[in-house]
Amino acid sequence: MTTVAAYAAPAAKAPLERTTIERRAVGEYDVLIDIKFAGICHSDIHQARDGWAEGIFPMVPGHEIAGVVTEAGPGVTKFAVGDRVGVGCMVDSCRECDNCKAGLEQYCVKGNTGTYNAVDKNGEPTYGGYSSHIVVDENYTLRIPDGLALDEAAPLLCAGITTYSPLKHWNAGPGKKIAVLGMGGLGHMGVKIAHGLGAEVTVLSQSLRKQEDGLKLGADHYYATSDPKTFEELAGTFDIILSTVSAPLDFGAYLSLLKTDGALVNVGAPEEPISVNLFSLIGGRKSLSGSGIGGIQETQEMLDFCAEHGLGAEIELIAASEINEAYERVLNSDVRYRFVIDAATI
Repeated sequence: MTTVAAYAAPAAKAPLERTTIERRAVGEYDVLIDIKFAGICHSDIHQARDGWAEGIFPMVPGHEIAGVVTEAGPGVTKFAVGDRVGVGCMVDSCRECDNCKAGLEQYCVKGNTGTYNAVDKNGEPTYGGYSSHIVVDENYTLRIPDGLALDEAAPLLCAGITTYSPLKHWNAGPGKKIAVLGMGGLGHMGVKIAHGLGAEVTVLSQSLRKQEDGLKLGADHYYATSDPKTFEELAGTFDIILSTVSAPLDFGAYLSLLKTDGALVNVGAPEEPISVNLFSLIGGRKSLSGSGIGGIQETQEMLDFCAEHGLGAEIELIAASEINEAYERVLNSDVRYRFVIDAATI
């Protein structure tokens, strides 16, 4: 066991504060990672404030982790000391179910082990990336290509794969019209990746405040959802709408923007239940779907794709002492587009 510095929420809704946590000894197939950067995801806030369910406290959030291997267990074959690596939203799964065998560890039938706010196979709580070091099994560790700066790569471990996985699954590419709903931490990566895949990309945002950014990041079109004319003009337009919004929506209105056989895919997760008039699905054989992160192999594929296309996240680097302020700014949509903690300040 090693004692390391971290920032933790001592209780639900409590401000995060500096503390220390214990990391397990490096096992045969583990790597010890010196964390350089950790992204702040909206889901960190949901969990630290018991928004989705009752959490495990004290909680060290953070599942957008980029760093360098400083020690490798004797059985490790995939990584060596000095390698640039990342850790995303999970650090283990059962490895035996059909989904795990198919490379869909994120949908492990027994439930994957979250990087934080979870319990590992030894019955110990997991602690995330708002810390100086982490010990992770090599099979749940990603290689960060040289073409990506570590600070801009960190958010790809959640925001990148959360948008890449559904875009690939629903065949985004040349000839497809994709709408990205919401222009935040997830949405800005959705725009970059959909554009990189060759699709025609439209941003649907509450206002035109970020229009210039959206077009710069690869959007072909930008519309304000606060304008009723948007829904008239774009009716029946899109093959896929990727919703990154974590607030309740008028799903009927957005489903009307889909072509026949189109899909509205949710990667944002509101805390409240939603209601849908099923006729908005039946008329046009439309789908209302969801998607969660990606498997390890697909996450590596995403990192390689982003490196090839130069798609790092747009970040604002902060000191660990600014985490609580950053949480409030995320809730006020006051970040362009992802806060990243400099772990050297923890």
